[in-house]
Amino acid sequence: MLAAELTAIGPAHDVVVAKDVPEPGSPGTGRVVVRVEACSINPADILLIEGKYAARPDVPSLIGIEAAGVVEAVGPGVERLAVGDRVLSLGRANWAQKLDLAETEVVLLPPEVDLEQAAMMKVNLATAWRMLTDYVPVGAGEWVIQSAANSGVGVNLIKLAASEGIRTVNVVRRPELIEPLMDIGADVVVVDGPELAHRVQDATGNAEIRLGIDAVAGSLVQRMGDCMAEGGVLVNYGLLSGDPCQLTADQVVFKGLTLTGFWLAKVMRGMSHGEISDMYAGLAQRVVDGTISVPVVARYPLSEIQAALKHAGTYGRDGKVLLRPNG
Repeated sequence: MLAAELTAIGPAHDVVVAKDVPEPGSPGTGRVVVRVEACSINPADILLIEGKYAARPDVPSLIGIEAAGVVEAVGPGVERLAVGDRVLSLGRANWAQKLDLAETEVVLLPPEVDLEQAAMMKVNLATAWRMLTDYVPVGAGEWVIQSAANSGVGVNLIKLAASEGIRTVNVVRRPELIEPLMDIGADVVVVDGPELAHRVQDATGNAEIRLGIDAVAGSLVQRMGDCMAEGGVLVNYGLLSGDPCQLTADQVVFKGLTLTGFWLAKVMRGMSHGEISDMYAGLAQRVVDGTISVPVVARYPLSEIQAALKHAGTYGRDGKVLLRPNG
């Protein structure tokens, strides 16, 4: 069978190859074999491959943060899963045609869930949900501001917020993104620039914004801070600009803004398997009921992993790039 292997740290489309590896045998005690139906390629995958993430992976190693599939075989002692169940992998070497996983490394999904959409739940959807709910109690009618609103996390956050009656201000870099984001439920979409705070105030009727969510870092954090209410919390989860997060002393001392960071992997290390399963079960229902639907711009077989990674790394895509390891 094929699996994606990282051969060196470097440009993703150069250093990852599709490699023949042995198929899993009969699963051992407490383990299952999963036939992988879909894998998402995330910015975190590319950063990891390029050595720009929290930790540098071993070389060579199998990789891939996200996958969803169907249980093909169960080992002795497995109680929660059966052949034919749809599951989400919690492992981090998922770009393969089949996976041999412990029962605690998978989450059972509803039988009616779309597996392509499920393959995009683990990172972006969970990240959007936790940032929306963990830091500031934002209720129906209140506002949240976010950057990179056209990203996978950003699109999920718009839809989750709208389903809860929470209103969103969405900061983007290109005017052509305004209409598509408004079409999926954004309340306000503004192009970043020096007068950002004034335009946000005009668009929201000078609303109090207590929660900000940022993936860009750099000077945009300061401009978002200007949009926020006293005592607001800014949550950073990305570094698209490549620059450090910036806030002024006035914003921190006199306005009382708090800047904090979010990393899903760290959050999940503090959760039990039951808590993780409950979180994803709730999010999967958002997929099943149509609240969450992420556009897919292209699908590639695992044999074309380099082309897939090159596509995933292009600027201005209108959807996710997926791997379909088994066709």
